[in-house]
Amino acid sequence: MKEHIKYTVAGLMSGTSVDGLDICISEFWKQDDRWQYKILIAFTKAYPFELKEKLVNVSKMSAEEVIVIEQEFSKFISENINSILHEYGLKIDFIASHGHTVFHNPKQFYTYQIGNGEQIAKTTGIPVVCDFRRGDVALGGQGAPLVPIGDLHLFSKYKACLNLGGFSNISYQSNTGKRIAYDISPLNILLNKYSRMKGEEYDEFGKMAESGEIIPDLLNQLNSLNYYKLLPPKSLAIEWVNQQVVPILEKYEDLKVEDILCTLTNNMAGIISQNLDSHSNVLITGGGAYNKYLISLIRKSTTCELVIPDELTIDFKEALVFAFLGVLRWCDEINILASVTGASRNSSGGIVCFP
Repeated sequence: MKEHIKYTVAGLMSGTSVDGLDICISEFWKQDDRWQYKILIAFTKAYPFELKEKLVNVSKMSAEEVIVIEQEFSKFISENINSILHEYGLKIDFIASHGHTVFHNPKQFYTYQIGNGEQIAKTTGIPVVCDFRRGDVALGGQGAPLVPIGDLHLFSKYKACLNLGGFSNISYQSNTGKRIAYDISPLNILLNKYSRMKGEEYDEFGKMAESGEIIPDLLNQLNSLNYYKLLPPKSLAIEWVNQQVVPILEKYEDLKVEDILCTLTNNMAGIISQNLDSHSNVLITGGGAYNKYLISLIRKSTTCELVIPDELTIDFKEALVFAFLGVLRWCDEINILASVTGASRNSSGGIVCFP
């Protein structure tokens, strides 16, 4: 690939919480052999109701239905990119799209994200870097997490980076110089589910959870999940939640939603805290950074400094990093770390689609 002094890239992220499509248009350049970045504009484009419902349930649909939804999802991406670039008069070098995960089962050597790079490239007239995960899975890796390469190059002043999204995950540099990262626990993927039972898209500031009471038996069962005892590399997916967590929660669904939310939040805060104490400062991003009750519980259980940055970084760090993954792929540089995913070697993941 041709090298530029500066790259302007649109990073796209659709997470497991299905809040909307995060679009982060940023510039990247090297200074003194270190990568620098500047966010130009960033938005979350909410999904139309029908598309959101389809994305929530896509893993349960037939192969043909998934293809139809992918076409609809790709059209949504293309239309929004075209609209934003026209409105702001911006020109970009390429799009880096994570897509939306339908299946993720690295033990069986597959992961699948929808978002047709060819369709997006042809309808926007802009190259697209996409399908970042499958190459790593083919190398025996988890295909996740991918954000740690961005933590290493763009956020290295923090001892650890904690993302509180659909799942919570952490990334840090070990004493041996290797980057370590893994999913800690499910988070908003469950908190949002129970919030919707009360007619809310999410539990604002954790107020519903804070108003509830802990259900001791449920808390004990959640704390005892085997995944929490495993050593990294490890990753979580909706399949694990449906198989391991949902059956436990279903036993308690006749109880108050506030009590279930309270128990879940305390479980998650406790598990997260156990993974923080060896770090002096931790950058917190993702929607969970706004959950004051969750953050207060974590603060009570750890001695490390929790750093909550500006809203742009909280909301768009993942989309920013996927733009950066695209830059590294465009330059044929490593963007996936074997120390993080467990793959047989580092790699430069992603497929490039041209208009």
